[in-house]
Amino acid sequence: MDHGKVSVSVVVFHPDQRLLARTFASLVRAGRALARVRPGMSIHVYLVDNGGMADPGGMLSLLSQAGIDCTTLSGHGNVGYGRGHNLAIEQASSRYHLVLNPDVDLEPGALLEAVAFLEAHPEAGLLAPAIVNDAGQLQYLCRQYPTLVDLFVRGFLPSAARRPFESRLARYEMRAQIDEHDTIWDPPIVSGCFMLFRTSVLKKLAGFDARYFLYFEDYDLSLRAHNVARVVYAPSVRVLHHGGGASRKGFAHIRMFVVSAFKFFNRFGWKWL
Repeated sequence: MDHGKVSVSVVVFHPDQRLLARTFASLVRAGRALARVRPGMSIHVYLVDNGGMADPGGMLSLLSQAGIDCTTLSGHGNVGYGRGHNLAIEQASSRYHLVLNPDVDLEPGALLEAVAFLEAHPEAGLLAPAIVNDAGQLQYLCRQYPTLVDLFVRGFLPSAARRPFESRLARYEMRAQIDEHDTIWDPPIVSGCFMLFRTSVLKKLAGFDARYFLYFEDYDLSLRAHNVARVVYAPSVRVLHHGGGASRKGFAHIRMFVVSAFKFFNRFGWKWL
């Protein structure tokens, strides 16, 4: 293991080039802040092209000019989100590995704060940040174990129809616990848009379960992570996420969501209400 390195995997499939450029620009700023305080700590980015990536060389030049090592993995086709990240995880020899969505902007101090937290807490194997949306509002992306009702209400009902279920959603989304200043240990499930692992923990887990093509792979990995390390929500680490739910992306995504939910509940147990 290279104890002076943070590896980062970003999986793309016909990505929004503007958002991806923002993600990489934010990674450059976060990397510079990390290097100023920890000069021996460098970053290696794995860009995993599942298809449709236009001009990866131009995009990666932004990183290489900032002294960030880059590896492009391509030609394997659209193998899915988790399997795409696994291609990078298999090659990673870093101290820490960041699973990062291509629509996430890191605040300048995000990596510095995250590494500092993990250095100070060796029991932590997976760190989740405070995640805000474009309006700067906190997103409640830590989760309790889901029921089928929770998933349906949150994923598919319009906002007005959710009102009778607000107390359920508040419990599921841990709104009473999650805020922008309190560290929370061992939330059952954390969001896959930004998952910072000790690489040794991620290797022990063998990365994502390849049976999920898209959706629920982060639920699965979160639950398995508790078996080998502690999971922590650390709001001193902040990121901006531009993502949207499956129901807003069309029928194909709804179908993938349902198929992955079935696999998840078959593995971990069905909970209806």
